Amino acid sequence: MFYWVVKAILGPFLRIVFRPWADGTENVPKEGAAIIASNHLSFSDHFFAPLPLPRKVVFLAKSEYFTGRGLKGLASKAFFSGVGQIPVDRSGGEASERALRTGLRVLAQGELLGIYPEGTRTPDGRLYRGKTGVARLALEARVPVIPCAMIGGFEFQPPGRIMPRLGIRPGVRFGKPLDFSRYYGLEQDRLVLRAVTDEIMYAIMKLSGQEYVDQYAQRAKVGVRLPLRHRGPEPAAGNAGFGDTGSDGAGPAGTDGLPGPAAADQAAGVGETVAADRTAAVNEPADD
Repeated sequence: MFYWVVKAILGPFLRIVFRPWADGTENVPKEGAAIIASNHLSFSDHFFAPLPLPRKVVFLAKSEYFTGRGLKGLASKAFFSGVGQIPVDRSGGEASERALRTGLRVLAQGELLGIYPEGTRTPDGRLYRGKTGVARLALEARVPVIPCAMIGGFEFQPPGRIMPRLGIRPGVRFGKPLDFSRYYGLEQDRLVLRAVTDEIMYAIMKLSGQEYVDQYAQRAKVGVRLPLRHRGPEPAAGNAGFGDTGSDGAGPAGTDGLPGPAAADQAAGVGETVAADRTAAVNEPADD
C-alpha cells in the first residue's frame, strides 16, 4: 500500500519536472511473475524504471539502505521500502544464496522482480558484463526476462552528482520477453548460466545502444583491467548445444563452439571459476 502512496505522490512530480519518456511498456506482462533486467546508469534508475508501469516492481537493494541510524536512517528505510525495494546482504557466499531465495520468493508470489545484472552502476556509461544471478533466478523460477534499458541516465545524473541536469530527459525502453524454457533444469550448469546471462545482456545492449565491456563493472571501478571485448555479449549459438537464441538472433559463436564470452575467457586464461560464480550467484544489489 505504501508503494502506491509514494508513487502517487512522487510520480506526478517526476513527470512534470523531468519529463521522462518510456517505450515498450506493452512488453511487460500485466500479470504473473517476470524478471525485469536493466542496465544501471545512475541513482535515478530507481525512480524512472518502474515509473511508467502500472504494476509494482520489487528490487533487491543493499541492506545498508535499511540499517542507518538516526533520522536519516529512518528516512532512508522508509523511502526504499516505499519504492518497493527489499534489503539483502551483499557479503557473498551464504548471503548470495539468501538473496537468491529472496528473489525466488518474490517471483513465487507472482510479482515483478527488478534486477541490475551488472551488480553496480556503470562507472563510465558503458555496459558491463552481467553476473549470472539473473540467469539462476530465471531458470529456477521458470519465468520470462524482460530486458530493460535506461537511456540518458548517466548524463542526467553522473556519478557523484546529487542534482540532476534538467536539460536531459531520462528514458526507459522495455524489450520483448526472453523465454529460456529450453534451459529449464540446467540451472546448475555454469556454461548455461553464462550463456543465458550473455543473451540477456545482448538484448539490453541492443535496446540501450551502449558499448559493451566484457569485464565486471566493480572490477573496473577498482582499476582491475582485464582483456575487453567491445562488440557485445554473444548469445549462445545453436551449434554450441544450447538450443535457439531468441528473437534477436545469435551472434557468432566463440572458439571451440562455446558461447562467445565463455570461450574468450577460456582462451585468455581469465575464465570464471565455479566458486566465483557461486559467490556472485545473485547480482549484487546496486552499489549506490
